[in-house]
Amino acid sequence: MTKPEDIVRDEKAQLDFSRTMSYGDYLQLDTILSAQKPLSPAPDELLFIIQHQTSELWMKLMLHELSGAITAIAHDQLPPAFKMLARVSRILEQLVHAWDVLATMTPPEYSRIRPYLGQSSGFQSWQYRCVEFRLGNKNAAMLKPHEHSAERLAQVQDAYRSPSLYDEALRLLARRGLPVPASHTARDWTQPYVEDAQVEQAWLTVYRDPENHWDLYQLGEELTDLEDAFRLWRFRHVTTVERIIGFKRGTGGTGGVSYLRKMLDVVLFPEIWRLRTDL
Repeated sequence: MTKPEDIVRDEKAQLDFSRTMSYGDYLQLDTILSAQKPLSPAPDELLFIIQHQTSELWMKLMLHELSGAITAIAHDQLPPAFKMLARVSRILEQLVHAWDVLATMTPPEYSRIRPYLGQSSGFQSWQYRCVEFRLGNKNAAMLKPHEHSAERLAQVQDAYRSPSLYDEALRLLARRGLPVPASHTARDWTQPYVEDAQVEQAWLTVYRDPENHWDLYQLGEELTDLEDAFRLWRFRHVTTVERIIGFKRGTGGTGGVSYLRKMLDVVLFPEIWRLRTDL
């Protein structure tokens, strides 16, 4: 029988990293794996920290892909935009399943951690806020939690003041000659999006004749996939929070479950959903 060490030797695996970059060096694992600093004596706090840190890493990638997709659509480069949007939807699937792990935390286990959290809350995540703004859910009040950091505030403000993913999609439809009103192609991008019957008619033109508008039709379906996945993420967030803390107020001061349930009613790309009734 071949010994394990013989297999490694025969495969000529690299084993000496005294003069070259290793896997841990490349990924900076010493930095990442030393970033978990539990404040309580409860063993379950490590789960809570890792859940949120990994979510922030996925959101970093999501923002990277969303920003790339918005730029690509603005430059009429739809194939790479489709790839990026599909990746965002898959990232959201990862985030949905991450709640399954956190849901293994019971109410008594969380209760031992909660006093150590102070007023820190995912509600304050600047990356999540940028995701919301890039997707079009603009809210000036949500700039306030980031005013203590000029660098972070600048990043959130950039997402707040820029056209959202849907804004750029509508501008693309207008460039293709579809009847999107000027009120939706040149507006104050900091204002919340307002649904419009003319915009729905533009999308209906695409969906009633997909053969002649195939790339725009595909864009509409990529946006549908993305919002579908985003809704699932929000829903799993609500149910996980209710499972662990019930209807207690959140550490960030919101009503907790009551606030999260209101967020379930926010529709990002309304005309794309409404047109299905009118097709």
